Amino acid sequence: MAKKRGILLVNLGTPDSTAVSDVRKYLHEFLMDKRVIDIPALPRFLLVNGIIAPFRAPKSAAEYRKLFDDRGSPLKYYTEDITALLSKKLSEHYSVKFAMRYQSPSLKSVLEEFQKEEVASLHVIPLFPQYASATTGSIIDRVMEITRDWQIIPEVKFTSQFLEEELFIETIADQGRKLMEKEQYDHYIFSYHGLPERQIRKGSYGDFCQLGKCCATLNEHNRYCYRAQCFETTRLVVAKLGIKEEDYTVCFQSRLGKDPWVKPYTEDVLNELAKKGKKKVLAFSPAFVSDCLETTIEVGEEYHENFIEAGGEKWDLVPSLNAEEKWVECLAQMVTKE
Repeated sequence: MAKKRGILLVNLGTPDSTAVSDVRKYLHEFLMDKRVIDIPALPRFLLVNGIIAPFRAPKSAAEYRKLFDDRGSPLKYYTEDITALLSKKLSEHYSVKFAMRYQSPSLKSVLEEFQKEEVASLHVIPLFPQYASATTGSIIDRVMEITRDWQIIPEVKFTSQFLEEELFIETIADQGRKLMEKEQYDHYIFSYHGLPERQIRKGSYGDFCQLGKCCATLNEHNRYCYRAQCFETTRLVVAKLGIKEEDYTVCFQSRLGKDPWVKPYTEDVLNELAKKGKKKVLAFSPAFVSDCLETTIEVGEEYHENFIEAGGEKWDLVPSLNAEEKWVECLAQMVTKE
């Protein structure tokens, strides 16, 4: 009997529960990643363990309580759902599993399952449409760190970005269209998770990335520039929806610390829109494939409150891809097309 091909879907991760201790444990593992907070080990250890994790954990736990439902964390159970659906869609020649970069199920434990199955090959798909060192790069780094100690290492393939996949863009457009058919919006926001500007510059070869108009196209020089990829994702989605250039804005959320992050900041944009008399805004979050804290709570609730306080009247959030059929088909095509 021929050995199976392993397919591993990897999402960011989530606390095991909303207890402060579990949230603190998650924050510690997440923020101690040298690709997430890219400063020397000792300052990172002191910052995370002395300031961020102890003081942020109680507040974050309260936010996670708003997010978790009867099934637990949406990010986790939607990842579990698409894994099951993808497994059904593919042939018996594939073994499909999922893991989290942080917490459970851990990358190490799931990779060990593939090792025991003696898979013929392994295709790792980080569930981040746009490449960034702190997300996809971290997953690739960790997978290589674990498998390099195996006596037999199968052929390993990584999907480092998939923002240009047709069905990925179509699913985002479909999700947005459902709301656009019910409401006439004044403006559309595409809010992506932010990154420190220094991380963009560190990944820029030949100093091409200037965090400005260089993001107007995605080309051979900036294909792995996170900011450029975000702008390209937006261009592809608005083309599907027929949204005019003057009617949408690309922005970035979730800043941490005092260092400059990629701009414009979402909170600044929504305030400016309110000042300009924009009353109804529809927000997209195309950096995430599953509903999570950064979408449901930050964009869906916090920014909604901020926009209303600033003078707006309506702020709606387009749901993530979650377990939409077309999204699962997109994953199947990514697996089988090569």
